[in-house]
Amino acid sequence: MTLGQFFETVSKEPSIVLFYFFALPFTAFLASIFGRNEGHISPWKFLYTILVYLACIPGIFAVTFNAYTFLFERQPIMQMNLMTQLLPILCMLITLWLIKKNVSLNDVPGFDKIGSLVFILTVLMIMMWILEKTHIFVFTFMPFYQFVLFFVGFLILIRWLWSRMMA
Repeated sequence: MTLGQFFETVSKEPSIVLFYFFALPFTAFLASIFGRNEGHISPWKFLYTILVYLACIPGIFAVTFNAYTFLFERQPIMQMNLMTQLLPILCMLITLWLIKKNVSLNDVPGFDKIGSLVFILTVLMIMMWILEKTHIFVFTFMPFYQFVLFFVGFLILIRWLWSRMMA
């Protein structure tokens, strides 16, 4: 199944997707009511961790996908699929807002890893966009495995610089 086929299937059968993206903020809302001022305690912080990951993974994917389609594919905004391109982002923002009202996101295990992922993806998308806009082409006889090692080294450098900035 390709990504296009997946999006087409989701668009034809939206009930599961709508349930998923409405259940996450609703669960965060219920958790903020029942666990008021107890978000940093063990059972609640793990529920918040699960909610953060369930909301952020599709949300980050949607942001990255939107950046790709609008910057590189030049998709018109009027052809935007609300189920796959906007709803995950809204769900992510609302869920994080509801969680943040009850507990500091620093107390949620693993949230720092999501922030680092977003930063690395943003830096990579900006670099790709700049390379595409400036029409810089590199012709090299470097073997592919050396390019992959260079790219991984560059990602490690970005991660190290990010950790130095945040420390």
